[in-house]
Amino acid sequence: MKIGNYSFDEYLHLVKSFHGSLAPGLVIGGFMVDLALKSLPEGELFDAICETPVCLPDAVQLLTPCTVGNGWLTVLPFGRYAVTFYEKYGGEGVRVYLDPAKMEAWPETKAWFFKLKPKKEQDARRLFEEIREAGEKLLSVQRVRVRPETLRRKKMGPVAACPQCGEAYPVRDGERCRACGGESPYR
Repeated sequence: MKIGNYSFDEYLHLVKSFHGSLAPGLVIGGFMVDLALKSLPEGELFDAICETPVCLPDAVQLLTPCTVGNGWLTVLPFGRYAVTFYEKYGGEGVRVYLDPAKMEAWPETKAWFFKLKPKKEQDARRLFEEIREAGEKLLSVQRVRVRPETLRRKKMGPVAACPQCGEAYPVRDGERCRACGGESPYR
């Protein structure tokens, strides 16, 4: 059993070193990315969309050249455990999602995903055994076409110094940077 170019155990080691812990969602995410890539034509340039910021973007970044930093990975706050890979110019692609209907045969996975048990009551050993055994059987695939407006990359455009804090910011954000405009996470 392989996830990308890695054996299952090699992928677990990679997950732990990259993510900081052995996260079930990142392991399932590996199967999702692998299935999506196998469903795409070879030699195509593609971008990715994750419909959750939790764990799944890390699987995309571990197994593909798509990263948040290079702009090939978009993370949406939908809370759905799904990833889409699509041809970056035409938008044709494949969406892979963790299918709740397919979890019935995998009770520990279902309990983890739907948070039916507190983490301390979950059987981590059994959970990872189920994930390994189930693999792609937990997933469903859809053919999709990404909206044309999503395909266009947003360029930063002109940059200026914020008159309030003095730091550089994209002028398209207004008369001052977004942080000084009240969006800063700091007090």
